[in-house]
Amino acid sequence: MINVIWLLMIVVGVVVGAINGNLEAVTQAAMDSANLGVELSLGLIGIMALWLGIMKIAEDSGMIQGLAKLLKPIMVRLFPDVPPDHPAMGAIIMNMAANVLGLGNAATPLGLKAMQELQELNDEKDTATNAMCTFLAINTSSVTLIPSEAMALLVAVGATSKQATAIIGPSIIATAVSTIVAVIAVKSLQRLKVFKMDKKSTKKVINN
Repeated sequence: MINVIWLLMIVVGVVVGAINGNLEAVTQAAMDSANLGVELSLGLIGIMALWLGIMKIAEDSGMIQGLAKLLKPIMVRLFPDVPPDHPAMGAIIMNMAANVLGLGNAATPLGLKAMQELQELNDEKDTATNAMCTFLAINTSSVTLIPSEAMALLVAVGATSKQATAIIGPSIIATAVSTIVAVIAVKSLQRLKVFKMDKKSTKKVINN
């Protein structure tokens, strides 16, 4: 289905570009986007190596297990299909911690790791599980206590430190509201029959 959607988008883009006489611009945009994709992928290698290494150390030292135990009452309710001691839970917790601290670059590799681990629990590989949808909703709407990247951008364009730090309060309120709405929305949609999945696979993993 995804491939069909992508094909339609490409065909529509090319046809509209040809009709408007901007076919050259469409070609240039495709080449620029391809180059940007390669640059982004290469740029992530170093960050992923760093943070996945830190995560491995945290996992071996017991920090992940400690955090998982501390947050277990909340995480079990948010992700009932994921075993509390599964590596996916650790990656989710680390990703949420990075997002809360405003470390978007650090959160990306941890989010990819979490999705990879969640996919291990997924028996229907071409369909996202409830846990995946919940994690994505929380990840994209995450509560941010310190919007460090936004503050850095403000300073870069000439804002004073006082002006840059003024966004902390509104950011906390806005992201808290967005997270609450996202969790309510995803949990409500999961209750609809059309979105329900067969849980045999996840139960099998949990029992193992």
